Amino acid sequence: MKKIIYTDKAPAPIGPYNQAILVGNTLYTSGQIALNPTTMELVLDSIEVETKQVMENMKEVLIAADMTFENVVKTTIFIMDMNDFSKINAIYGKYFDEKSAPARETVQVAGLPKGVNVEISMIAIKN
Repeated sequence: MKKIIYTDKAPAPIGPYNQAILVGNTLYTSGQIALNPTTMELVLDSIEVETKQVMENMKEVLIAADMTFENVVKTTIFIMDMNDFSKINAIYGKYFDEKSAPARETVQVAGLPKGVNVEISMIAIKN
């Protein structure tokens, strides 16, 4: 049985989807972009600030599912410019212990919602 995960501490969905779905012990998150959950305005001051907002949004979704970044087993990062990879990676890496970091792929794309530069989704397992 699937359970809808929602928190007002992360941006509300802007389309026909949910922030995350919990099926058994597995959490599937929707991609998060750098929307401020209070104002629903984009936070695009720099790629570092944008990435931090994405990760903070994701943290709140994980908390709503009674999980942390330690539960994450897989991430997907979509970026507009592969030249931003090292800057995104530096911020992303602050949220994980390198020894237990999840599997991941990073893909450069032609476009992202609302013209953002980075979107991240995750799969997490509740122990």
